[in-house]
Amino acid sequence: MKTVFTPDAPAAIGPYSQAIRTGSLLFTSGQIPIDPATGNVEAVGIEAQTHQICKNIKALLEAGGSSLDKVVKTVCFLADMNDFAAFNAVYEQYFTSKPARSCVAVKALPKGVLAEVETVAEV
Repeated sequence: MKTVFTPDAPAAIGPYSQAIRTGSLLFTSGQIPIDPATGNVEAVGIEAQTHQICKNIKALLEAGGSSLDKVVKTVCFLADMNDFAAFNAVYEQYFTSKPARSCVAVKALPKGVLAEVETVAEV
């Protein structure tokens, strides 16, 4: 296993790695809309937060030797399922290969954000 780190994505806010590469797979930890430059959640609204999440994922995938088009599975968490359509409108701009996906609503997310996404990708 190899730990993946990049300053172009938020540092872990707990006892975990940004991503782990093992064999031909790369697993990213759940990404929330933290701006890696400031360490804060700057984006307001589901669309802006989803864009930041996807940018963070893209940076992690590239640091681990993969890319958005090699993602095979995503797991998406929404604070409010009423944001589903708006989330999807942004999500589909990044995940054009349409990986397998789960999307669930949860009671709360870290830092009060509206969404979180984790991925599994081929390397």
